[in-house]
Amino acid sequence: MARYTGPSWKLSRRLGISLSGTGKELEKRPYAPGPHGPNQRKKQSEYGLQLQEKQKLRHMFGVNERQFHTMFLRAGKMPGKHGENFMILLERRLDNVVYRMGLARTRRQARQLVNHGHVMVDGKRVDIPSYLVSPGQEISLRERSQNLTAVNESLEVNSFVPDYVTFDKDSKKGTFVRLPERSELPAEINESLIVEYYSR
Repeated sequence: MARYTGPSWKLSRRLGISLSGTGKELEKRPYAPGPHGPNQRKKQSEYGLQLQEKQKLRHMFGVNERQFHTMFLRAGKMPGKHGENFMILLERRLDNVVYRMGLARTRRQARQLVNHGHVMVDGKRVDIPSYLVSPGQEISLRERSQNLTAVNESLEVNSFVPDYVTFDKDSKKGTFVRLPERSELPAEINESLIVEYYSR
Protein backbone atom coordinates (compact mmCIF):
# COMPACT_ATOMS: atom_id res chain seq x y z
CA MET A 1 0.00 0.00 0.00
CA ALA A 2 1.35 3.43 -0.98
CA ARG A 3 1.80 6.32 1.43
CA TYR A 4 -1.37 8.30 2.19
CA THR A 5 -1.46 11.54 0.17
CA GLY A 6 -5.05 12.64 0.83
CA PRO A 7 -6.30 15.48 3.06
CA SER A 8 -4.37 15.28 6.34
CA TRP A 9 -6.91 17.32 8.34
CA LYS A 10 -9.74 14.94 7.43
CA LEU A 11 -7.57 11.98 8.46
CA SER A 12 -6.71 13.69 11.76
CA ARG A 13 -10.42 14.16 12.51
CA ARG A 14 -11.13 10.53 11.58
CA LEU A 15 -8.45 9.23 13.97
CA GLY A 16 -9.15 11.81 16.69
CA ILE A 17 -5.56 13.10 16.98
CA SER A 18 -3.57 15.95 15.49
CA LEU A 19 -1.22 14.38 12.95
CA SER A 20 0.53 17.69 12.29
CA GLY A 21 1.26 18.23 15.98
CA THR A 22 -0.28 21.72 15.92
CA GLY A 23 -3.77 20.75 17.09
CA LYS A 24 -5.41 23.07 14.54
CA GLU A 25 -7.25 20.23 12.79
CA LEU A 26 -9.44 19.50 15.83
CA GLU A 27 -10.06 23.07 17.05
CA LYS A 28 -13.18 23.82 14.97
CA ARG A 29 -14.53 20.31 14.45
CA PRO A 30 -13.34 17.80 17.08
CA TYR A 31 -15.34 14.97 15.55
CA ALA A 32 -14.98 12.56 12.61
CA PRO A 33 -15.80 13.80 9.09
CA GLY A 34 -19.03 12.70 7.43
CA PRO A 35 -22.66 13.75 6.91
CA HIS A 36 -23.71 12.92 10.48
CA GLY A 37 -21.08 15.12 12.10
CA PRO A 38 -20.75 14.73 15.87
CA ASN A 39 -23.78 12.37 16.02
CA GLN A 40 -21.99 9.38 14.49
CA ARG A 41 -22.03 6.00 16.22
CA LYS A 42 -19.14 5.80 18.70
CA LYS A 43 -19.19 2.09 19.57
CA GLN A 44 -16.21 0.15 18.21
CA SER A 45 -15.28 -3.52 18.26
CA GLU A 46 -12.05 -4.69 19.87
CA TYR A 47 -10.56 -5.18 16.41
CA GLY A 48 -11.70 -1.69 15.41
CA LEU A 49 -9.92 -0.15 18.41
CA GLN A 50 -6.70 -2.06 17.65
CA LEU A 51 -6.81 -1.05 13.98
CA GLN A 52 -7.45 2.60 14.83
CA GLU A 53 -4.51 2.66 17.25
CA LYS A 54 -2.24 1.13 14.60
CA GLN A 55 -3.41 3.67 12.01
CA LYS A 56 -2.88 6.55 14.47
CA LEU A 57 0.77 5.66 14.99
CA ARG A 58 1.39 4.80 11.32
CA HIS A 59 -0.02 8.08 10.03
CA MET A 60 1.59 10.08 12.84
CA PHE A 61 5.02 9.04 11.54
CA GLY A 62 3.95 8.96 7.88
CA VAL A 63 5.13 5.41 7.28
CA ASN A 64 3.61 3.03 4.73
CA GLU A 65 2.19 -0.31 5.85
CA ARG A 66 5.09 -2.49 4.72
CA GLN A 67 7.74 -0.34 6.43
CA PHE A 68 5.58 -0.14 9.54
CA HIS A 69 5.14 -3.91 9.80
CA THR A 70 8.82 -4.59 9.06
CA MET A 71 9.84 -2.25 11.87
CA PHE A 72 7.32 -3.92 14.20
CA LEU A 73 8.91 -7.33 13.51
CA ARG A 74 12.37 -5.86 14.10
CA ALA A 75 11.25 -4.45 17.47
CA GLY A 76 10.10 -7.94 18.50
CA LYS A 77 13.66 -9.25 18.23
CA MET A 78 15.00 -6.62 20.65
CA PRO A 79 15.17 -7.13 24.43
CA GLY A 80 12.48 -5.35 26.43
CA LYS A 81 8.83 -4.54 25.77
CA HIS A 82 7.78 -5.06 22.17
CA GLY A 83 5.48 -2.02 21.97
CA GLU A 84 7.96 0.38 23.56
CA ASN A 85 10.82 -0.86 21.38
CA PHE A 86 8.64 -0.30 18.33
CA MET A 87 7.87 3.30 19.27
CA ILE A 88 11.54 3.97 20.05
CA LEU A 89 12.54 2.68 16.59
CA LEU A 90 10.04 5.08 15.01
CA GLU A 91 11.42 7.96 17.12
CA ARG A 92 14.92 7.18 15.83
CA ARG A 93 13.94 7.78 12.19
CA LEU A 94 15.98 10.66 10.74
CA ASP A 95 12.91 12.61 9.58
CA ASN A 96 11.46 12.37 13.11
CA VAL A 97 14.72 13.51 14.77
CA VAL A 98 14.87 16.51 12.40
CA TYR A 99 11.26 17.29 13.40
CA ARG A 100 12.03 16.91 17.13
CA MET A 101 14.93 19.34 16.83
CA GLY A 102 12.56 21.97 15.48
CA LEU A 103 14.06 22.22 12.00
CA ALA A 104 10.60 21.48 10.54
CA ARG A 105 7.08 22.24 11.72
CA THR A 106 5.74 18.81 10.78
CA ARG A 107 7.16 15.36 10.09
CA ARG A 108 6.06 15.74 6.46
CA GLN A 109 8.18 18.85 6.14
CA ALA A 110 11.08 17.11 7.89
CA ARG A 111 10.83 14.19 5.44
CA GLN A 112 11.02 16.64 2.55
CA LEU A 113 14.13 18.30 4.03
CA VAL A 114 15.84 14.91 4.26
CA ASN A 115 14.67 13.77 0.79
CA HIS A 116 16.04 16.93 -0.82
CA GLY A 117 19.47 16.35 0.68
CA HIS A 118 19.55 19.27 3.14
CA VAL A 119 20.40 17.13 6.21
CA MET A 120 23.74 15.66 7.29
CA VAL A 121 24.50 12.97 9.87
CA ASP A 122 28.00 13.16 11.35
CA GLY A 123 29.04 15.45 8.49
CA LYS A 124 27.78 13.16 5.70
CA ARG A 125 24.69 13.89 3.61
CA VAL A 126 21.87 11.43 4.23
CA ASP A 127 18.72 11.62 2.10
CA ILE A 128 16.89 8.57 3.50
CA PRO A 129 14.07 9.58 5.91
CA SER A 130 13.92 6.07 7.43
CA TYR A 131 17.64 6.13 8.39
CA LEU A 132 17.86 5.12 12.06
CA VAL A 133 19.87 7.62 14.10
CA SER A 134 22.05 6.14 16.88
CA PRO A 135 22.79 7.82 20.22
CA GLY A 136 25.72 10.22 19.91
CA GLN A 137 25.22 11.02 16.23
CA GLU A 138 25.19 14.68 15.20
CA ILE A 139 22.49 16.08 12.92
CA SER A 140 23.13 19.30 10.99
CA LEU A 141 22.14 21.18 7.85
CA ARG A 142 24.36 21.47 4.78
CA GLU A 143 26.14 24.81 4.52
CA ARG A 144 24.05 25.99 1.58
CA SER A 145 20.83 24.98 3.39
CA GLN A 146 21.50 27.05 6.54
CA ASN A 147 19.22 29.95 5.52
CA LEU A 148 16.20 28.06 4.20
CA THR A 149 13.05 30.08 4.87
CA ALA A 150 11.05 27.03 6.01
CA VAL A 151 13.73 26.10 8.56
CA ASN A 152 14.03 29.64 9.96
CA GLU A 153 10.25 29.96 10.28
CA SER A 154 10.07 26.62 12.05
CA LEU A 155 12.83 27.56 14.52
CA GLU A 156 11.00 30.80 15.33
CA VAL A 157 7.82 29.03 16.42
CA ASN A 158 9.44 25.97 18.03
CA SER A 159 9.91 26.30 21.78
CA PHE A 160 10.32 22.68 22.88
CA VAL A 161 13.11 20.16 22.27
CA PRO A 162 12.85 16.80 24.10
CA ASP A 163 15.53 15.85 26.63
CA TYR A 164 16.93 13.01 24.51
CA VAL A 165 17.95 15.54 21.86
CA THR A 166 20.22 18.60 22.11
CA PHE A 167 20.04 21.44 19.61
CA ASP A 168 21.92 24.71 19.07
CA LYS A 169 19.86 27.29 17.13
CA ASP A 170 22.87 29.39 16.15
CA SER A 171 24.83 26.62 14.43
CA LYS A 172 21.66 24.64 13.56
CA LYS A 173 23.30 21.47 14.83
CA GLY A 174 21.98 18.91 17.25
CA THR A 175 22.80 15.55 18.77
CA PHE A 176 20.63 12.50 19.38
CA VAL A 177 21.88 12.02 22.94
CA ARG A 178 20.12 8.83 24.04
CA LEU A 179 17.14 6.58 23.38
CA PRO A 180 13.85 8.12 24.58
CA GLU A 181 11.97 6.72 27.57
CA ARG A 182 8.29 5.72 27.35
CA SER A 183 7.23 8.86 29.25
CA GLU A 184 8.80 10.96 26.47
CA LEU A 185 6.93 9.17 23.67
CA PRO A 186 3.42 10.11 22.40
CA ALA A 187 1.05 9.66 25.35
CA GLU A 188 -2.04 9.38 23.14
CA ILE A 189 -0.84 6.05 21.71
CA ASN A 190 -1.65 2.76 23.43
CA GLU A 191 1.08 0.53 21.97
CA SER A 192 -0.30 -2.63 23.61
CA LEU A 193 -3.32 -2.46 21.24
CA ILE A 194 -0.91 -2.40 18.26
CA VAL A 195 0.91 -5.49 19.60
CA GLU A 196 -2.48 -7.21 20.00
CA TYR A 197 -3.44 -6.22 16.43
CA TYR A 198 -0.35 -7.84 14.90
CA SER A 199 -0.57 -10.85 17.24
CA ARG A 200 -3.99 -11.93 15.96
